[in-house]
Amino acid sequence: MTAVAEPYSVERHHHHRDVTGGWLRPAVFGAMDGLVSNFALIAGVVGAAGAGRGAVLAGFAGLVAGACSMAAGEYTSVKSQTELMRAEIAVERRELARNPEGELAELAALYRARGLDAGLAATVAAKLSANPEQALRVHVREELGVDPDDLPSPYVAAASSFGAFAAGALVPLVPFLFGASGMLVAVILSVLGLFGFGAAVARMTARPWWLGGLRQLALGVGAACVTFGLGHLLGVSL
Repeated sequence: MTAVAEPYSVERHHHHRDVTGGWLRPAVFGAMDGLVSNFALIAGVVGAAGAGRGAVLAGFAGLVAGACSMAAGEYTSVKSQTELMRAEIAVERRELARNPEGELAELAALYRARGLDAGLAATVAAKLSANPEQALRVHVREELGVDPDDLPSPYVAAASSFGAFAAGALVPLVPFLFGASGMLVAVILSVLGLFGFGAAVARMTARPWWLGGLRQLALGVGAACVTFGLGHLLGVSL
């Protein structure tokens, strides 16, 4: 018996990752900033006064202060951005209530500009505008470029930034918590952390992993070398 061919192939739906939740940027920035800044801070202290209690205190202070600062900054910035978005959404809501005909014409003109003929553009705009809430969502997405139902959360941004910064800052501090007497182990862990996290982020964003790793490694080591050199040059005792 001859098999009958399928009249069409079954569609395989694909899934996109969450790129609007407000967590990726603060997490990446926090982890990299924590690792680089604390590595550089500890390197500067060791360059000035050698490894010891001062390096531990400086690293721990840098971790706590940096994580709190990053979380507060991310919360404030994302909260302000979200409040601005909500204010603009409220403007659009008032305009739809005050001048629905003008907003309908505006939406139709937008679809004509995208290639629809005048009749089809008017029909699509009218269908989308039949429901006031649906009309608001469409206008906000088209005019402001944001999804009113998926605005970034300042709490998610703050928590992501705090946790990521603390995790990154802990990497160069760990050897000194266990009594390390020099920078060797901290340097090895920090180099591995910089390259590994840079490679992971590059893979997440569909870029060559080795390029992302090397770029982050160069930035982190450069910052640490500068602060270590300054600390060694100044020789400030703690």
